[in-house]
Amino acid sequence: MNGFLGEFLGTMVLIAFGVGCGAGISLKKSYAKGSNWLFVTIAWGMAVTFGIYVAGQFGSQGHLNPAVTIAFAAFGFFPWSQVMPYLLGQFLGAFVGAAIVALHYYPHFKETKSDEGNSVGIFSTGPAIDNKLFNFLSETIATFFFVFTLLNLGNFTQGLKPLIVGLLIMLVGQSFGGTTGFALNPARDFSPRLVYSLLPIPNKGGANWSYAWVPICGPIAGGLIAAALQALLK
Repeated sequence: MNGFLGEFLGTMVLIAFGVGCGAGISLKKSYAKGSNWLFVTIAWGMAVTFGIYVAGQFGSQGHLNPAVTIAFAAFGFFPWSQVMPYLLGQFLGAFVGAAIVALHYYPHFKETKSDEGNSVGIFSTGPAIDNKLFNFLSETIATFFFVFTLLNLGNFTQGLKPLIVGLLIMLVGQSFGGTTGFALNPARDFSPRLVYSLLPIPNKGGANWSYAWVPICGPIAGGLIAAALQALLK
């Protein structure tokens, strides 16, 4: 239960801050509207940092990401017995975090039509160029570097290491995120996309479910490759 609770609360914090950034830069009459990519990558990096701190305080390892949990377990860096509680916490935490953002920005959603910024991109990722093969490769490559680096940080819930992970997220976003928005994380993408699809958000556009497999499968593939390489080299 500690693993579930830590992952739930940590992922909720991560998504509330990250998706909140997406709403702030996209919706009309928000003071942050129009902020640049640097603003986005810093916000997501810090969202991950504080999500890890919260998760660690409640007894989890601060994965906050099914691609991390599955990859770590597949190659012996994490016990399989904890995988399902972690995944459940991650997907539920991401849903609750995104739902809180939908409530917080409700008046701004009412002011913003789908062609004015009220899109699923507030909640989840999408491609700059729609090419599913290369979109998948982009997510695979970005997540490979993210997970491979994580595997060489040791316990990343302690001391300043959550900040280092946040800086890593910023760097991945700035280096590889321009193609697909650097999901890196199936829960970070799927659950907020589901929130946008299910909740009565005013003026919303489509949820682009035809793309949703990319930010699920790409990060899992990248994480598995990273963990396989780590296990091979150790």
